[in-house]
Amino acid sequence: MGTILLYYKYVDIEYPIAIQKWQRELCTTLGLTGRIIIAHEGINGTVGGTDEATAAYVQAMTEHPLFGGIDFKTAPGGSHAFPKMKIFVKNEIVNLGIDPSQLTVKDGGEHLTPEQVHELLTNPPADLVILDTRNNYESAVGTFAGSITPDIRYFRQLPGYIDENVDQFKDKTVLMHCTGGVRCERATGYLNQKQVAKKVYQIAGGIHRYIEQYPDGFFRGKNYVFDQRITVAANSDILGSCLHCKTPSDEYFNCLNALCNKHFTSCASCIDSFQKSCSARCQSMLHEKKAPERIPLQKI
Repeated sequence: MGTILLYYKYVDIEYPIAIQKWQRELCTTLGLTGRIIIAHEGINGTVGGTDEATAAYVQAMTEHPLFGGIDFKTAPGGSHAFPKMKIFVKNEIVNLGIDPSQLTVKDGGEHLTPEQVHELLTNPPADLVILDTRNNYESAVGTFAGSITPDIRYFRQLPGYIDENVDQFKDKTVLMHCTGGVRCERATGYLNQKQVAKKVYQIAGGIHRYIEQYPDGFFRGKNYVFDQRITVAANSDILGSCLHCKTPSDEYFNCLNALCNKHFTSCASCIDSFQKSCSARCQSMLHEKKAPERIPLQKI
């Protein structure tokens, strides 16, 4: 089947465009697909390919003077998990909307191993607050039990949420979490800069590493991922609900109406009844040929 790699590293990159060119040549040679973001503050990538190609990619990255020591997380998959290879140079490797010169990973919270996180949640202090830093459609299908799940659509909205709710973190022990750890590196730093929390922690390797060791632990439901798998089940809990009938469901779809393309959860019955549309209106538009059909990507 192949392998999917998820990785990041915050490291000073003097010439991001040169790294972009090298990455493009490397990934083309190895036949990898995915998405890589490069900035002066570091690199953040998810790539897929054959086992041999991804192993060669890891070796090339490890041998590079900037990228040694990366924690490469793996999952079954391959190049078919992504439509093509996209490599961007941006200001941030994850868009928090704050200039990296004003907020760096040096401001971030203390890293806890999955074992330490499990122990913390097994015997939680009375002042523990758990904060999900991900978007609402991610936390809707899986999160840590008892976690605060901000109603945000984009990561860049998290600082505003913290500003508006800063009192709930006052004198608290705060555990923040995200998919693979990259968002928490600076999100914990933002909370630390507020100087209200007693202690701020993040999970080394994020949810991905925690559920590898504790699939039936304190994280319940599915971990949302940004490739054609969409979600990865940690356990059998279903946290989400069908957009149409509200029955428990955590299967994501995109509306067949290409002009809409709404990302939504649906049960099998309703996805058939609405013919893969998110609403009767979109269904009608498709029947009347008033909207083009989205070309669905094959889910793996």
